[in-house]
Amino acid sequence: MLNWRDYWNQDTPIYSGERHKLLHYRLVASDIIGLIPSREAVVLDYGCGEALFADQVAAKCAKLYLSDAAPLVRERLQEKFGANERIVILAPDEVADLADTSLDLIVVNSLLQYLSLDELRALLNLWRSKLKSGGKLVIADVIPPDVSPVTDAKALLSFAWQGGFLTSALLGLARTAFSEYRKIREEIGLSQYSEDEMVDILEDAGFRPKRAERNLGHNPARMTFVGQVA
Repeated sequence: MLNWRDYWNQDTPIYSGERHKLLHYRLVASDIIGLIPSREAVVLDYGCGEALFADQVAAKCAKLYLSDAAPLVRERLQEKFGANERIVILAPDEVADLADTSLDLIVVNSLLQYLSLDELRALLNLWRSKLKSGGKLVIADVIPPDVSPVTDAKALLSFAWQGGFLTSALLGLARTAFSEYRKIREEIGLSQYSEDEMVDILEDAGFRPKRAERNLGHNPARMTFVGQVA
């Protein structure tokens, strides 16, 4: 049986087509740019995926670290952005080697659902150690317990309607229903947290947390949290 890390270390049917993937990553990049506090900021995108528009994000800050657990993803990032002096690609264990209190912003988008609570707590301690005083951790796309796959599908179809890929999105949903993603989701599950649970977890890790007004990306039913270091 695959685990989530193995699943993402391959070409997956999670995107219905190239347009879906491009629009997704463009929206996420735009949202991250809106979080960058200054052009001197040092930013970490943890669990970044293919980050197709990372060069646009990097143009708005001094340094952008991209970290993903999947070797295949990191290879593609290196091919696309390896020549960009503002961008550094890291394996997750290399994040620990970054200097403490060196980062202004850490963004973690659509990752928590694939982590256990113990894994999350360990990462929160790591992330906090790397942030400067006043730095921010932004955890996005957190799934509340009352959000179902049907709700996620409706959000995707709304995004597809606006983005002009509705037909491919419908076909993509059908493919996903018979894919490894569905099987792993049924066997392993996805981690879900209420707003109160996330606030408590972030406070326990030493952050001053609050829920953002809107989620990063296209799904308004999911949540984004901002944790600031004192």
